[in-house]
Amino acid sequence: MLSMIGLIGGLALLIILTLRGMNLLIAGPLCAIIVGVLGGLDLFPQTAPEGAANLVGNYMGGFSGFVASWFPMFLLGALFGKVMEDSGSADSVSKWIVGKLGMQRAVLAIVLACAILTYGGVSLFVVAFSVYPMAVSLFKEANLPRRFIPAALAFGSVTFTMTSAGSPEIQNWIPIEYLDTSPYAGWEVSIIVALFMAAFGYWWLRKMIGKAVDRGETFVGREEDPQVENRKLPNPVMGILPLVVVLVLSFIFHDSLKQSALIVALLGGILAGYALNYKYFNDFFGALSAGTVGALIAIGNTAAVVGFGSVAKAVPAFQTAVDAMTSIPGSPLIGGAIAVSVIAGLTGSASGGQAIALPILAPHYLDMGVNTEALHRTVSISSGALDSLPHNGYVVTTIRAICGETHADAYGAVGALTVIVPLLGLALAIVLFSLGLGI
Repeated sequence: MLSMIGLIGGLALLIILTLRGMNLLIAGPLCAIIVGVLGGLDLFPQTAPEGAANLVGNYMGGFSGFVASWFPMFLLGALFGKVMEDSGSADSVSKWIVGKLGMQRAVLAIVLACAILTYGGVSLFVVAFSVYPMAVSLFKEANLPRRFIPAALAFGSVTFTMTSAGSPEIQNWIPIEYLDTSPYAGWEVSIIVALFMAAFGYWWLRKMIGKAVDRGETFVGREEDPQVENRKLPNPVMGILPLVVVLVLSFIFHDSLKQSALIVALLGGILAGYALNYKYFNDFFGALSAGTVGALIAIGNTAAVVGFGSVAKAVPAFQTAVDAMTSIPGSPLIGGAIAVSVIAGLTGSASGGQAIALPILAPHYLDMGVNTEALHRTVSISSGALDSLPHNGYVVTTIRAICGETHADAYGAVGALTVIVPLLGLALAIVLFSLGLGI
């Protein structure tokens, strides 16, 4: 009982502190201490039995493991974003888009850019780094309140593309191992759900921005924003080519190099950005320095939350919660969706929700003769809902480290588009599968 109070209380406190703007390098360990102490974990490796879970060991294991796995991608993604910004490529592409589509479609351009890169296999974190400079330029051109930039980036990345059939993101690939399906499982339903989420989410985003504009909100510049007045910009084609290089290289090397394909793709994008537009840089080495600092802040914030999740998974209450979630009676699709969603919310990770729930769920549901394609798509979509609570690593990184906003200003729109919209899409998927579509 005490362990469950610690788990729920620690998670609730982490969300509250995140929304109130506390530094995650403080909030993450603090809340992990509450979870660990009330969960009965030893504090240090030296005081715990050999091989047993302990607070410091589990927290730092999760923290350092995430840094070890993702630092090259965070660093190169931040550097690529700065190259696009300092060379004027982002501004050039933004002005061209606004000129062709009109300012009223500036938000659509950002969403589409994120969707194309995400579906092309570029990591969600890297997409946010890469598209942010263009998003700032577009919002500035259209004079839209910049606090909605995180929502536009997140909507285009972690909703209708991340969990759709054919997506190369791991949230679509983890079920394959347990259900013996393919990345295109349930594609008929997936197309309908993706179109619904894209259309409804975009309408909602535009409505939220429109209300803010009607209240008098406008774009507010910052000192760190690139200054483009009276500046010569590269040709829009030269500006967009580095993004194309990232997308193409990521696609070419995705199967052979997996996650490491991003290293090749981003390095290629940086080199292409410099080679094509070297004459337009304001301060190339200064941009690299700023990108490096940004990458360190971003990965530190994210790793702090991952460390919390590693402690949460080690306490007895977590296994109790998993057992309860994975034994929900009724439709296997509903039970599986609830289990994955709740576990993803507890860990702040879509992939974590699947990796914990599927080894338990899959054998049970397979014995029941559940349609694996329907279960694959339902589980994939459900993992992308409650995972986007305020403490989620991607949410924290995008809002704070990349966009420089606060949760108080930006999370309302982000939560609406990355939690509520996917939940509605999940409900639609379950209804369609229950009616026999795609089965």
